Amino acid sequence: MDYMEKGLGLRGLALAFSLFCVCASIGGGDMVQANSIATALEAAFGWDRLAVGAVTALLTGLVILGGIGRIGRVSEKLVPAMAVLFLAGGAAVLWVHATAVPAALSRIVASAFAPKAALGGTLGYSMASAMRFGVARGVFTNEAGLGSSAMAHAAADVEEPAEEGMWGAFEVFVATLVVCTVTALVILTSGVYDETAALLAIQSGGVDSSMLGSALSAAAFSTVMGAWGGPFVAVCLLMFAFSSLLGWSYYGERGLAYLTGSDRWVGCYRMVFLLFVVAGSVGDVGRVWQVADICNGMMALPNLAALLLLSPEALRMIFQWSLRQKKARKGQGGVSGR
Repeated sequence: MDYMEKGLGLRGLALAFSLFCVCASIGGGDMVQANSIATALEAAFGWDRLAVGAVTALLTGLVILGGIGRIGRVSEKLVPAMAVLFLAGGAAVLWVHATAVPAALSRIVASAFAPKAALGGTLGYSMASAMRFGVARGVFTNEAGLGSSAMAHAAADVEEPAEEGMWGAFEVFVATLVVCTVTALVILTSGVYDETAALLAIQSGGVDSSMLGSALSAAAFSTVMGAWGGPFVAVCLLMFAFSSLLGWSYYGERGLAYLTGSDRWVGCYRMVFLLFVVAGSVGDVGRVWQVADICNGMMALPNLAALLLLSPEALRMIFQWSLRQKKARKGQGGVSGR
């Protein structure tokens, strides 16, 4: 919202973005992550979803009361641990199913460039569904284009904005091209995904929970880890979803502060946020995801417009930063040569 107002002079666009940001923090970043935690722990350990939601809300409240500093300290420990743990587990599964990896990669590429119509349906139906879910889940995974993570990067203590932007690009690379690719390959190589059954379920509108999210991933990891597959996925998901909850609470606070011009309503927002953690934990997963997709779409539209208009300025800053980097390297080379 700051670069919309100060960079473009479009306060109306900034206000619209802030409103959508608050909605997305509740409907998407809050309810979806809480739902993911509750369903994963219920499937892995049989824990009551309402109880899980209550405990998650309590732990979230203890962290967000400390502001962005405490959120950052907790997240910087959770996220690397989650990434290393999950990628190590994924590598182990892929090692066991190594012979199936080339076929899985071929299947991904072939389906992307030569999509097949859903059984009995039209090509338009299958393409529309693939685009709709692919874009929605991709955006939700890395937040690219939403404008949300820009708030976290703006709070970083760095000398060069362009350098922080590179870390933002690296963040998208790790989240999507590494973590999500490993997840997809684990599912495809393990044989737990039945494409024919999935297409039929999509057409009939009867998609079973075992075909979605953590349940499908847990089944894939269980082919190698046995009974530990479900708990492994649940623990990884818990760390990722909890850190996302913390981040989105901060985004929502910043959006509300911009809308109201002060921080006086932050306390009320935090209470509402925590109540929706509990509500999301016991909500229907399909409806929760629909709310999240709508909120993310509303948030992305004004931000993408601003990014397009500010792209010349961003490219100029990257160019200037690159020149300074080259000069610094030449200077270091000259000193070492002497």
